[in-house]
Order: sequence, then structure tokens, then C-alpha cells
Amino acid sequence: MQDDNKFYITTAIAYTSQKPHIGNTYEIILTDAIARFQRLVGKDVFFLTGTDEHGQKIEDKAKEKGVTPKAYVDEVAGEIRRIWDLMNCSYDKFIRTTDAYHEKVVQKIFKKLYDQGDIYKGEYEGLYCVPCEAFFTELQLKDGCCPDCGRKVQKTKEEAYFFKMSKYQDRLMQYIDEHPEFIQPESRKREMVNNFLKPGLQDLCVSRTSFKWGVPVDFDGGHVIYVWIDALSNYITALGYDPDGSGELFEKYWPANAHIIGKDILRFHTIYWPIMLMALGLPLPKQIFGHPWMLFGEDKMSKSKGNVIYADDLARHFGVDAVRYYSLSEMPFAQDGNITYETVVARYNADLANTLGNLVNRTVAMSGKYFGGEILAPDCPDPLDGELKAAALACRDKTAALMNEFRVSDALSEILGLARRSNKYIDETMPWALAKDPEKRQRLQTVLYNLIETIRFIGVLAGPFMPDTSAKILSQIGAEKADWASLAQFGGTILGTKTGAPEVLFARIDEAKKLEEIAAENEARKAAQKPVSAEPVEGVAQIGIEDFAKVQLLVGEIKACEKVKRSKKLLKLQVDDGSGTRQIVSGIASWYEPEQLVGKRIVMVANLKPVKLCGEESNGMILAADTKEGGVSVLFVDGIEPGSKLR
Repeated sequence: MQDDNKFYITTAIAYTSQKPHIGNTYEIILTDAIARFQRLVGKDVFFLTGTDEHGQKIEDKAKEKGVTPKAYVDEVAGEIRRIWDLMNCSYDKFIRTTDAYHEKVVQKIFKKLYDQGDIYKGEYEGLYCVPCEAFFTELQLKDGCCPDCGRKVQKTKEEAYFFKMSKYQDRLMQYIDEHPEFIQPESRKREMVNNFLKPGLQDLCVSRTSFKWGVPVDFDGGHVIYVWIDALSNYITALGYDPDGSGELFEKYWPANAHIIGKDILRFHTIYWPIMLMALGLPLPKQIFGHPWMLFGEDKMSKSKGNVIYADDLARHFGVDAVRYYSLSEMPFAQDGNITYETVVARYNADLANTLGNLVNRTVAMSGKYFGGEILAPDCPDPLDGELKAAALACRDKTAALMNEFRVSDALSEILGLARRSNKYIDETMPWALAKDPEKRQRLQTVLYNLIETIRFIGVLAGPFMPDTSAKILSQIGAEKADWASLAQFGGTILGTKTGAPEVLFARIDEAKKLEEIAAENEARKAAQKPVSAEPVEGVAQIGIEDFAKVQLLVGEIKACEKVKRSKKLLKLQVDDGSGTRQIVSGIASWYEPEQLVGKRIVMVANLKPVKLCGEESNGMILAADTKEGGVSVLFVDGIEPGSKLR
């Protein structure tokens, strides 16, 4: 069994249907901050994440793309892991439900539950939502559609295996009553108990025959094990659980200290999963934390709504630690958070550039200017010093208490509050004034010592949230002690230590320019990726020949080409259209270097209204096609004279 020093934490495994947006990515950042904090305070941490890769939705998407389901999930799982790594997440293991060892143990779990009578064979007839991979009754539908995603449901009838949920209902109710910390926040617990457990549990469908992409039921051909047993079991298979005898890792770390999941999958983790564990004779996780959603403005992110923001785009514009900071600080404990590019810029400038970055920069600069970077003894105290010291020690204690309750946003607020108090201390003590009076030199060195020591507290405490920034802070102040024990008392900065050269942690952003740059990139991306179909598309109006005739397509020759300075996506082309030279800005910089295009003849839409992209006027649009690999290929027509019309 697990000892008190062990800490096992997991995310929900990400579904490999498409690239995760920042709302999806928030969960891995949140879990990473918790895992890093527990390591900081000395816990032996095992941090698991991964991907959920089976199901009808995956099978359908693979067919649409013309690839095998395995090829499809390999690509998406690789993209998910790339983003997790980009966000500097310190997971110990990344599990995929297509891993052979996982599939083998899932089959054993299914067989064990069947053999002991917890799973039986029957027939299912009901309403099924493919995107959510969930069955619903007529009463559960909302306006005739899926209550979770709002899409249409399908009437389904098929042979299936069922899990006897009702057998364990009373036992689970008793467990939740006796362990009030099991489901958090409290509002989530009330929702599960009142909406699902008290009305009574129905037996759960745990196999399907209408699709093939899943773990086969090895004793009954044609059945695949449905998502609940397959996906949820990852939390124990990743540790080496096996019904025939588990490994050392499982014995060391199970039960989990916390499953960190989205509030939309709470039912599966707080009802289905605990009952499965009870049936297997295993202890339950200590806590299941259902975090809220990150919304775009007031709406849930959706590709169909065009309001999706991706973590890698944010990181390119603002840096990884700024994305981590915004995600963690903006999400309340129990209510949904909010993100727009405008709010990211505002929070970046106010908190990171003005408060934290400015504090570190001017303190290190003053240390270098007044004492050559040497940290001297704080032997001229003042009551103001006591207030700052008390604030630093209180920040350490409050941060620890809040992180143990997963109140990550509140913990970050405490750390930033200490940075604000330090800036106030600078204003109160006025080091620049002290430096003018030789008799106040000892007081000046005391003030700078206290500032550097407080910044050391901030640097250590910020590590779980902004690891790279934390390292830069501690490096700039020359900190030799950066562990949790060194925060036990104020005064861990070693005398004689030298501070480094002041470096800007977060350069202030010009909001108008940044938003214009982002808007231009988004427009360029839409233009480059806009699909062209030869078939009529449902919901899209068809046009007549008179409409097509309004579009003037001309051949042009690219005479010059260069990158747009304020964008990584845009190229600026000078194009001979047969009657003169015009400038066209195109979002193809990810696929072509400027020198590859000079001298090439292309097809362009010649009569588009001029637009400005990143401050550059564009008079037309060149034609390009999407490739199967997700790239873009410009349509070249070498050999045809510039100015020639296409019709």
C-alpha cells in the first residue's frame, strides 16, 4: 500500500479525435503545477498522462481521412504529446490505450468481471451520441439532442455486455458519505449524488458490436470493450496492474492521490470508475477533482464556432510560461474561466511585465549599480523590513495550504501579491535616495538584501507554475538555495553572493500591434486552409455562372518576395499581372521560402478588395491547394504569360 510520502496524480487521458485547444491543454498545465509543487515539498511523485484512442468516433474520422484508425491516432497522439511537451509538463509516463500491455490487461479485467458475475450479456436498444460516445434515455435528451454536446443522437440496437452498476450503488453512496473529500469541489459531489446516485443506477453498456476499433473481447468474437473499462483502466495498467499479479510500481503508488479531470466527465470517474475498482477489490483514489472549463469569452470553444485558441499559437506570441501563468491564474476553483487574446495581453502586461518582471529587473539593476552585484549584510533594520519578512513567510504557508487543496489560482495570487508587496517596499524605502547619502549605505545594503531574499522566495514558489521563469529569477539573483527547506525562515540568501546582469523576464507588449498581428495570421490561415469542394455542400449556397464570372483570375509572375517582419505566416510578393506590378500578401510562409517563389508564375484572384495584413496592403490572393499531409501547395502555371485570364 501507498505510504504518506508517495503522491500519484493523473490527468484524464486526452481523446485522439483532434488537436487539443487551450481549454483541453489547461488540464495538463494544472496537473503539472500540482505535481511540481508536491515534488518541491519533498514528495515522491508519479505523474501520469496519455491518450484515449479507441471508439466509433475515431473509426469514423479515420474513414473520412482515408487512413487506418491506428495511423489516425498515431498522428493525433503525437500532436497531443508535442503540445504537452511544449507546455513544459513534467509527466513521468505517457500511456496510450493502443499500447499492447494496456490492451492485454483490459481484456483480463473484462474477463475477471465477467467470470465473477459483474458483467453479463444482453441487448441494448437506446439513443447514442457518437461524439460523446454515450447512451441516453428520452428523458435525458435536451430538445431531442445529446444533453452534453447538443448534437443529434442515433437510435441503436445491438447485442452488448453490461456491468451491474446497481449491485455497488449503496456501497458507493456509503463511501462518499464517509469520505467527504473524495469528490471535489463540493458542488460537483452534490451534482453526482443528487442527479445520478439517488435516482438509481442503470446497468452500464460495456461492449459494442457496431464498430471494430477497440480492444476485442477475447472470449466473444465481434464484441469490442467499450470506452469505460478500456479508458478508465489506464490509471492502473500504467502502473503495472494485472489481475494475475501486479508489479512493484502499482504496489508503491496505488491508490492515486488525485485524478484531475474536466467537470464534463465527472460521472464516469466518480461513479463508473469507483464501482469498477470495488468489483476488482482495489482501493479507491483518494480524491477526484473536477476542474471547470476555460471559455472563449462566454462560449465553450468549438471549431464550428470559430472560437478555438491553441496553446502552441499562444506560446509563439507570449511564451510558454506566460501561457501557463494565464491558464492557471485565470481559472477559478469552481467556476469557469475565460480567455481571449485581449485578456491574455492585459494580464501579461499587468502581472508579468509590470509587477513581477519589473520587480526583478530593477532590484538586480540596483544591486549591480550600487554594490557591483555583491549581496552584503542586512545589519541596519527598520520596522518596514519586518513587514516584508512576515509577508514572505506568510506567502510560503498560504501557498502550501492552497496547493494542497488544488486552489492553484489562489496560490498564484498569493505569490503575485508578494511581488506587489516588494514593489511597495521599494517605494517605501526609496533605494535611489539612500544611495545619495554615504551615511545610509548600510541601510541601502539592508534594503537590497531584503528585496533579493524576497525575490528568492518568489522564485522558489513560482517554480511549479512558471518553471523557466523561476530558473531565470534565481539565476539573476545568484541564489544558491532554492529548495523548500530554505524557505523555513527569512535569510537564506548567502552573503557575498553576486547577482547577475539584469535581464527582461517579460517585455511589455503593445496591445494594438499584437492584436493586429494575431488577426492577420488568423485571416491568412483561413485563406490558406479554406477547403474547395467539387460537390455541393449542405448548408452552403450554390452559385451560378454569372457569379463565377465576377471573379477575375489572372496569371501573374512573382518578381520579388520577402517575409513580413511582424509575422511568421505571411510573405509579401510583388507580382507582375501583365499591366503592372501589384503587392499581394499571402499566408504561405510556413511552406515556402521567398527565394523559391521568385520567377514563378501563379494564378491570382485579381479583383479582391484591398486589405491590410500586419500593416501591409494586399491587392489580390494567390491560389493554393491543401495537401493530404496538412500542408499547402501553390498552383504554379509556368509557361503562361502574365496577364492571361483563366475562365
